[in-house]
Amino acid sequence: MAQNIANPDLDALDLKILAALQANCRLTLAELSEHVGLSQSPCLRRWRRLEEDGYITGYTAQVDARKLGRKMMAFVEIKLAIHSDEAIETFERAISQAPQVQECFLMTGQRDYFLRVLVDDLEGYDDFVKTVLRSVGNISSMETAFALREVEMGKRPLEPHPSRRGKS
Repeated sequence: MAQNIANPDLDALDLKILAALQANCRLTLAELSEHVGLSQSPCLRRWRRLEEDGYITGYTAQVDARKLGRKMMAFVEIKLAIHSDEAIETFERAISQAPQVQECFLMTGQRDYFLRVLVDDLEGYDDFVKTVLRSVGNISSMETAFALREVEMGKRPLEPHPSRRGKS
């Protein structure tokens, strides 16, 4: 079996295992083995190696935020006033501790950070701005957009770039 060009440790079976687990991380070993066409012992060895080598970084449940009262999603772009290592660490530490922030990205371009924030309502967002963002300080500008609805895209497993896929 040919190897993945970018990483010779991954082959087509490894990629099948990754795709299957991304689609449904609750698969049993028997189901996964059947899905990828490999007996259980070698499938389990590959699965464990993918975890140990850091290709699989965890397993999560997708939770409906609306059912938990988080009915508003905001996307917040932030520009910092000061870009010292200490200022960046302070900002990132505060954001990582804020339960409203679901994702935070350091960006290129006009803004420094892009946040995905879940709150109950506008008052919840106002509270987030007052208690989290303003307390951090060092924010020179902030722009917020609220999501009207999420467009269902279906489950899409993360795949290597086409030039890096293993061949079977």
